[in-house]
Amino acid sequence: MRLTSYAHGGGCACKIPPGELEEVVRGLVGLSSPDLLVGLDDGDDAAVYRVDDRTAIVATADFFTPVVDDAYDWGRIAAANALSDVYAMGGRPVLAVNLVGWPRDVLPKALLTEVLRGGLDVAREAGCHVAGGHSIDDPEPKYGMAVTGLADPDRLLRNDSGTAGLPLTLTKPLGVGVLNNRHKSTGEVFPQAVANMVALNKDASERALAAGAKAATDVTGFGLLGHLYKLARASGVTAVLDAGAVPYLDGAREALRDGYVSGGTRRNLEWVAPHLLSRVDDDELLLLADAQTSGGLLVVGEVPGYPVIGHLEPRGSSVLQVR
Repeated sequence: MRLTSYAHGGGCACKIPPGELEEVVRGLVGLSSPDLLVGLDDGDDAAVYRVDDRTAIVATADFFTPVVDDAYDWGRIAAANALSDVYAMGGRPVLAVNLVGWPRDVLPKALLTEVLRGGLDVAREAGCHVAGGHSIDDPEPKYGMAVTGLADPDRLLRNDSGTAGLPLTLTKPLGVGVLNNRHKSTGEVFPQAVANMVALNKDASERALAAGAKAATDVTGFGLLGHLYKLARASGVTAVLDAGAVPYLDGAREALRDGYVSGGTRRNLEWVAPHLLSRVDDDELLLLADAQTSGGLLVVGEVPGYPVIGHLEPRGSSVLQVR
């Protein structure tokens, strides 16, 4: 059974567009506390609450519709994506609970077992316990996790801590969005995209912290340009991207050429366009805005083993520049 045929979109491309989401949450303020180190202010990847001088709790939730047809792989991808929010904050995931929506009269329960098995296997790889969760009868299948992690409150990776003069490092190639869209449309399978999405950001996070990084985000549904814009805006700097240095998965440019661009990707580019100065063509910008699922980390600073794709400058006339 082709799981992707039961969903109107796929993966993180199903996110509510960033501009709409910011409008929805604008002005929503909860309890005020100096121990809430990261909240809604700058659209960070997870919330962080300080318990004491050495310990902070990192909390996040992430779920989405099928991004691939294989149930086990979908479970692995969704779990890796949810865990990524903790790694993007410099934390270590310790506990997760499953979030499930399932059309119980349409899809076999055995497929759901495979989805959950995939999520459990990735969480086990991360050293994160999975304990129960919540499920609903839903006309569209959805799966993800709510994850709790731990971090050092003095060694967080944040959206608002980027410093002018530092390089930008990307820890996974782009292109899963257009490849996933091709997969949904044609049934073609792209093992390189699956391998990219199920890979944990654990190593990248640990290397970033070891290198002294203080600012990072993960690259998911808002695309590289969208997440970089959020980081640069929150940090009060201009981000300069070297388009030629950005790595892509095999087949990504061909998928773009053949028209497999999601609506989410186009909305990402529309959102950042007013804040962008570019010297590259529209096709290149679409790839840079490609809605990723379980993408890599975008780190302010040089991280050994990963490519540098740009740098930060003092705030100029634009928040983003692509050269």
